[in-house]
Amino acid sequence: MKEGGRETAAAELARIAREVRQSIVRMIDTAKMGHIGGDLSVTDILVTSFYGALSVDPEDPRRPGRDRFVLSKGHCAAALYSTLAHCGFFHTGELATFMAPLSALNGHPNRIKVPGVETNTGALGHGFPVATGCALAARLDGAGWRTVVVLGDGEMQEGSNWEAAMTAAHYELSSLTAVIDRNRLQQGARTEDTKRLEPLAEKWASFGWEVRDVDGHDHLALLDALGPSTTGRPVAVIANTIKGKGVSFMEDRVEWHHKVPNAAQVEAALLELAR
Repeated sequence: MKEGGRETAAAELARIAREVRQSIVRMIDTAKMGHIGGDLSVTDILVTSFYGALSVDPEDPRRPGRDRFVLSKGHCAAALYSTLAHCGFFHTGELATFMAPLSALNGHPNRIKVPGVETNTGALGHGFPVATGCALAARLDGAGWRTVVVLGDGEMQEGSNWEAAMTAAHYELSSLTAVIDRNRLQQGARTEDTKRLEPLAEKWASFGWEVRDVDGHDHLALLDALGPSTTGRPVAVIANTIKGKGVSFMEDRVEWHHKVPNAAQVEAALLELAR
């Protein structure tokens, strides 16, 4: 990609990310529930994945040769739904039904109800093992599609994730990319106060992964990090992010893990995100 092309791509991804974040705030305001802090931190990862890295078709979401995307941190479903809708998987008007009775847009993603969702997630530590299974299935089928899975950093305290990491490295699943949304906050506290994760990059490397440590809000850095493996090993992307990104009074504040903004805060958030 030429430099001018990269700059144009970055500007377009930033524009889409702003719109996705605005939708997230409106969804959570309407529903009066959700996980706004983590939704805002993961937005740039999701937008870059779906608009710039994944081979997917909103018109044919179950195409056999598609890349697979798994949101292991399924409690941040609002960010996934907003991204999918802005990509064209379903009409953006449906976002207003988030968490409403009988809505397809549940608090956790459901593959039966929402096009673009590969597997139901929400119980932390489940999505990554499923994604590892997807990558292994591609290997067994001789298929060329890739699997990308996004995990929360607090979720890395689940032992099942390290079993999956060990398995993926053992089978040299180079088509698998795990992205850690490293915002350093989880429900109630900082990750390092709850259960220390650092040195996180070294841990992934010791498990046999190709590690890429990037700014999780830099779209071009994410595009590069989401590229294919260069070593024949699975890829771990540590995406350093800010919880509540884009809304100054929410940024890096633990209470916004699942706090719902009031009317004045919604107005202030939307004004900031429109800039």
